[in-house]
Amino acid sequence: MTHVLLVDDDAELSAMLAEYLEQEGFSVHAVHDGETGVAEALSGRYQIAVLDVMMPRLGGVEALRRIRAQSRLPVLMLTARGDDIDRILGLELGADDYVPKPCSPRELVARLRAILRRGGEASTPADELRSGALRLWPSRLSAEWQGSPLSLTGAEFRLLEVLARQAGQVVSKAALSERGLGRPLARFDRSIDVHISSIRQKLGASSDGRAWIQTVRGQGYLLVKE
Repeated sequence: MTHVLLVDDDAELSAMLAEYLEQEGFSVHAVHDGETGVAEALSGRYQIAVLDVMMPRLGGVEALRRIRAQSRLPVLMLTARGDDIDRILGLELGADDYVPKPCSPRELVARLRAILRRGGEASTPADELRSGALRLWPSRLSAEWQGSPLSLTGAEFRLLEVLARQAGQVVSKAALSERGLGRPLARFDRSIDVHISSIRQKLGASSDGRAWIQTVRGQGYLLVKE
């Protein structure tokens, strides 16, 4: 059974979501403030966490920051609908996905299963994937860049893996969303752009100053093939 940590100060909403998740086969533990949520997330008892952005004592973005400093536990953020600043900041800090509130329990379950499915696929044995100075081991979500360990979130790893498998070719945002994030690309969804921006920063620039991941306007992204 998958153990889910639900961190949201809205006790009524938490109870409703927990009941639905348990009907879908999840085991849920709910807490209602960020500090308790961080402690629980780092306890090692959960496979995934759902974290609300707006909470007392410690907000969701700072809670995510503290979790990411010590753990790669998959985290799905709950954000106010249309609240781009918190959503994008959460993705930059390493959230695996987000769901705008108010959300339907069915959508939440679908997003959770997509994240967990990507993790399950990653646990399947796979050969090392190389593209120039980039080395990826999908079986353990491990990466090296120019001989040094490359720290990536789960979402960043899967997106970079998709690009590496087609190095030198343009990959559309729709394909990246489907194959990297496990969901169709939604209208006005900027999560791909945020993840790619973070990966670019981690890879740095090439000797001629170009980014290793190029934007091809109107088409998608391309990982430069050495």
